[in-house]
Amino acid sequence: MRLVATASIQPGEVLGQTIHRDNGTILLHSGIPLTDRLINRLEDQGISYVYIEDEATKDIIVQPVISEKLRHDATSSMKNIYSSIRKSKLETNSFVLDEESTNLTNIISRIMDEINGHEESITLLTDIYLTDDYIFQHSLNVAIYSLAIGSELKLNAKELTELGKGAILHDIGKVFIDPDILQKPDKLSDEEFSIMKSHTTMGYDLLRKNHTYSSVIAHCAYQHHERINGSGYPRGLKGNDIHLYAQIIGVADVFDAVTSNRIYRKALLPHEGLELLYSSAVNQFDIRIVEAFKNSVAVYPNGMYVELNDNRKGVVVSQNKHICDRPIIRILENGSRGIEPYTVDLSTELNVTITNCNI
Repeated sequence: MRLVATASIQPGEVLGQTIHRDNGTILLHSGIPLTDRLINRLEDQGISYVYIEDEATKDIIVQPVISEKLRHDATSSMKNIYSSIRKSKLETNSFVLDEESTNLTNIISRIMDEINGHEESITLLTDIYLTDDYIFQHSLNVAIYSLAIGSELKLNAKELTELGKGAILHDIGKVFIDPDILQKPDKLSDEEFSIMKSHTTMGYDLLRKNHTYSSVIAHCAYQHHERINGSGYPRGLKGNDIHLYAQIIGVADVFDAVTSNRIYRKALLPHEGLELLYSSAVNQFDIRIVEAFKNSVAVYPNGMYVELNDNRKGVVVSQNKHICDRPIIRILENGSRGIEPYTVDLSTELNVTITNCNI
């Protein structure tokens, strides 16, 4: 399979990977020839990239990070929490969280099992989903990225469980924010942004009153927008005053936000998101966490067409675990000349770099 931008699909090309809705139903099955109407439908739904079948890459298998069932179970749990809190009186919100606590612990354990069983470094660009509510998929993605970072930093099982629950609940305060502000397609006004920022405090207040969740989990909601130079919110904390878990979640949160397609902004590709993290590591993020992220998450997904610094072109075949920006490439062209395909391992050929992605 080869990864292509939806806008670049040619009619007649065959969809290589099924596209799911976040409720578990299927929007389009793999194996379907894509017509102009279907291509327009994908673009209208905000799907930026898809996998197509391709003779030169037919042996490239793209494995999702987590199973369809686990993704559905996790987002369903989040939806149940948000829906119950919205419908309930404030004093009963704690009960809703109590009910879901065991379920969330189980979900975090299952995510860890599936990440650990994944043969390659993770990338969520391989999981093509049409979501009806961004916040649920975002919360799950942030949990997956955070757990990958935490594992790279050698956190133990108990710490990873806390980190995972803090990550999946990091935006829980948004349940109290007016949906018109949450889903506004334009830039927020100063007043609206002030309201939006209050989700950190409201999430903290909700979680800290609940005996089922540790204060550390509450502080993940409270501090995930803090930055080590003091430029974050709500309290302008600096450096080690920000809990490690919140710092990890902050990195995962930013990366998933900028690599997700939104109404008001086209998604960045993973390597572009990583570049943004590195530029921010100068004063906003701990470089150790950004390095752990880089060593955990594949920024050039399998099937991506790339150009190298020596003008050779090819497709990413597989990943080098823990060297996630140095994948294995199948060379298909040398300059403008087609050649007999062969592979190049960027983890060993250190003078060769990826200079462009053509999708």
